[in-house]
Amino acid sequence: MKNRLTCTLLAGAIVIAGCDTVTPQQPSASQAPAVAAQEQHKPVIYQVFTRLFGNKNSTNKPWGTISENGVGKFNDFTDTALAEIRDMGTSHIWYTGVPHHAVINDYRALGISLDDPDVVKGRAGSPYAVKDYYNVNPDLAEDPSRRLEEFEALIERTHKHGMKVIIDIVPNHVARNYQSVSAPAGVEDFGANDDTSVTYARHNNFYYVVGEAFQVPDFKDGPLPLGGESHPLADGQYPENPARWTGNGARKAQPDANDWYETIKVNYGVRPDGSHDFPALPAHLEEADTASHYVFWQDKDVPDSWLKFRDIVLYWLEKGVDGFRYDMAEMVPVAFWSYLNSTIKHHNPDALLLAEVYNPSLYRDYIKFGRMDYLYDKVGFYDTLKGIMQGKQDAMALHREHRAVADIEQHMLHFLENHDEQRIASDDFAGNAQQGIPAMAVSALISRAPTLWYFGQEVGEDGSEDAGFGQPTRTSIFDYVGVPAHQRWMNNGAFDGGQLSEAEKQLRADYRRILRLSAFHPSMQGRYVPLQVAPTEGDASAVLGFVRYHQGRALWVIANFAATPFTGKVSVPLDVIGNPQSALTVQGQLKGQDAVLQPEGDMGVLPVMVDANDVRVFSL
Repeated sequence: MKNRLTCTLLAGAIVIAGCDTVTPQQPSASQAPAVAAQEQHKPVIYQVFTRLFGNKNSTNKPWGTISENGVGKFNDFTDTALAEIRDMGTSHIWYTGVPHHAVINDYRALGISLDDPDVVKGRAGSPYAVKDYYNVNPDLAEDPSRRLEEFEALIERTHKHGMKVIIDIVPNHVARNYQSVSAPAGVEDFGANDDTSVTYARHNNFYYVVGEAFQVPDFKDGPLPLGGESHPLADGQYPENPARWTGNGARKAQPDANDWYETIKVNYGVRPDGSHDFPALPAHLEEADTASHYVFWQDKDVPDSWLKFRDIVLYWLEKGVDGFRYDMAEMVPVAFWSYLNSTIKHHNPDALLLAEVYNPSLYRDYIKFGRMDYLYDKVGFYDTLKGIMQGKQDAMALHREHRAVADIEQHMLHFLENHDEQRIASDDFAGNAQQGIPAMAVSALISRAPTLWYFGQEVGEDGSEDAGFGQPTRTSIFDYVGVPAHQRWMNNGAFDGGQLSEAEKQLRADYRRILRLSAFHPSMQGRYVPLQVAPTEGDASAVLGFVRYHQGRALWVIANFAATPFTGKVSVPLDVIGNPQSALTVQGQLKGQDAVLQPEGDMGVLPVMVDANDVRVFSL
């Protein structure tokens, strides 16, 4: 007898053999408990820029103040909002911009010093210039004096909805004006005990330009602080003597306007000549488990900055945070990551650790020695996929890039948008949100790696706002700004898509189906095999096909990146799908249209028609 309960729970997301219900409509959040009833086969991470998510203000004045342009709050992540996010298949929410960073806002009543616009990017500030690692951005709280309690309540709500919480840790640099007013007793600020008479000392937290005072960059070729608006502290000066190295490694007392001038680089025991002043990792740890890494470090003397970041991550684990996204991890030595990540896993074995690493030659070191769970697959996978979407590369190039990391593919996180990348719908990327559908299906379904989606992506946000410091094509992370397409989905806090156009609703429904396939379909644990594509009509160079197969469950994905329809056949070796002796009906997942796979010799042949900028997904 068929399991009717299972079929009901899977309707609208995946259809497995034996289920005879297909529900193409998007369900409401009231059906979210069905998500929790399914097994999550791989992580789906929702990156949300916390400051912008709940902002209902649509003024969008360039360089607008918090009162002019508005700001979102922790409390905007209501139960309804979280249920809708979970309903997309999300397992983790990456709340971006939570640690207290430098902002142009007056919180002196809370004991927080003013931040100088000469060393702050934008008016709302960069989330990667952290000012106090032991508290959260006061802008995000209804009551800034209770900001940490409001974030702890958000952690609890997120957990209640079956999702885990990730926040940023920025290990390479801190704000120039780092001053923790919230550190636990006995915790000293970065640099508090530094010997500033030398460029480098092992236990110094920073590097120094000895004998020279810091000079504010010359902004003649870039945006002026606050867009040139008058401000008591915007005087072209910032008191710092001696000057400290800038976050991107610039060693001059006056960094360039294109340097990370708002930050200072943290010293991990790397001498100025690049040599290391800490214990080396023995070769045998490359294949050792995380527990062995933890044991290795227990009797080792490590630089002071290592200890400071260890205490920071343990503090947030105690608060209920479930993992961390590490900014520019490759600028910090691998040995430190072995130390930090093994410590984290010792306290929480299930913590999710995601790192930003862009040098493919370093991937395996950061995974095997550094004990990272996941790295960005940007330079190979994302950059190639973007080129395909823009018509600059043959679709088959993606198979080559995917094979290049075949031994570590389950560790290589896939994304199409994040806070650093251009919006798909922006003119400089694709200029058409629909082009995100075939790309997202490929990105989400081709591997065992986690899938990341960025807030507003699923409704075609184009990032076109002139926010001030942040420039169009990327939704600004430096300014107070509203996010129009996302606001239409938010619908004044109803989170029901009530203001979306029909095209935007359909786009979100397609994203939902893709993300839920990524999250819950059993084939995500299995093999990946490229499909042979033979065109009858259309551009085969713009078509990418593959099958995922695991224990009798299969997904076929045929993506068409061309502006014209594709008609033809795709072929897959029959042994991949269990050597069927007769025709098989495979079930359409995104369009609800089934197809018939015919055995022909040792191959199975599937006729397909794929619309322009679209994808067909079938399940067995």
